Amino acid sequence: MTNVAVQIEARQPALHIHAPDAVVSGATHAKGQQHPIRLYLVVWGWLFVLSTGSYLVDYFGLQGYLRWSLILLFMVLKAGLIVAVFMHMAWERLALAYAILLPPVLVLVFVAIMVFESDYTHLLRVVFFAAAT
Repeated sequence: MTNVAVQIEARQPALHIHAPDAVVSGATHAKGQQHPIRLYLVVWGWLFVLSTGSYLVDYFGLQGYLRWSLILLFMVLKAGLIVAVFMHMAWERLALAYAILLPPVLVLVFVAIMVFESDYTHLLRVVFFAAAT
């Protein structure tokens, strides 16, 4: 196209888009948003493997901190895969990823702080109430 034709098309209102132009731009947009099916199949496979590992923890009867550590590890890995691939967070802008992922991380930090604080509070109550009797 010549510069004059480009300038004339740029001045046309958005409501007067030609049908072939809309179809071409829609096809280009749809093609750019597709992910290979292999990616989803691999993620489904990993989710199956992680779920199997989670069930095997119960099957083998593991107890104590090892049991809960493995269950939480499998849970976090599965949630991370789901959020990254199926919710498309792996392809989002960094600011959006921080806006969605940072609050749960901060909640976990505050829960850890409360766990340490609860031990301190429990110790103080034991010492205070033990001295009264």
